[in-house]
Amino acid sequence: MIDSLDRLAATIERLSRLPPAASDVQADDLLARLQALMPKPAEHLRWVRASVGNDVRLLTVDEVCYFQATDKYTAVFTRDTELLIRTPIKELIEQLDPEQFWQVHRGTLVNARQIVSARHDAFGRVSLKLRDRVESVAVSRGHAHLFKQM
Repeated sequence: MIDSLDRLAATIERLSRLPPAASDVQADDLLARLQALMPKPAEHLRWVRASVGNDVRLLTVDEVCYFQATDKYTAVFTRDTELLIRTPIKELIEQLDPEQFWQVHRGTLVNARQIVSARHDAFGRVSLKLRDRVESVAVSRGHAHLFKQM
């Protein structure tokens, strides 16, 4: 599918560089239709709203060290605090930039910019040391391949 989209984008680019024909309405219509077929770039979540008592705190996703599922809520860990949001991890995965937030466990998403090192123990378990948090984050066996070279 990605190859098809790349080819479509290249075709549209080539067609849009052709000199316009004065009476070629069909070509313009075709070009407009092809451009409509191209998927729109995904907007990734940039802000997280978390309730703190009666207040709502707005965080940028860059402030988040990691997200962790807890019962009906998701805990948001920043440099200096832990907040709760009602958005499930499954929804966050779809809304966050996959280049910035990596799923390292079924219920944990880590800000890749926060990862300092990955520690492998004698039993094959992997844990992550983060820049702004003292605790380490466990990586499941299914996601350990992400840190094989670290």
